[in-house]
Amino acid sequence: MEYAKSEKEYIKEYQEQGYTHNFRAQDNSLINLETKKNYTPKDIFIKKEFRFEGMSNPSDMSILYIIETNDGAKGTVLANYSPSSDTEMAEFFKDIPKENFEQN
Repeated sequence: MEYAKSEKEYIKEYQEQGYTHNFRAQDNSLINLETKKNYTPKDIFIKKEFRFEGMSNPSDMSILYIIETNDGAKGTVLANYSPSSDTEMAEFFKDIPKENFEQN
């Protein structure tokens, strides 16, 4: 069985491939923490996503999104999907058009 990578290992792997920008969700926008530019859901393209379950509680889930923006900024976003999750982040990613998701 292939070794399952952790979130940190995937983030490091993709950072080495140029996905170095960090983002946060606010007011139905994704903000590039480096440039301070705001993006709407239609401006974001999901290149890949990885789902993780919590070790001690399987209902604690996270999704690592590998993204590219409409102006070429590449980065990663780790979204928590548990009872205590950031609903603003979840709502933002739910609003990204289906055609902006690449096949995984």
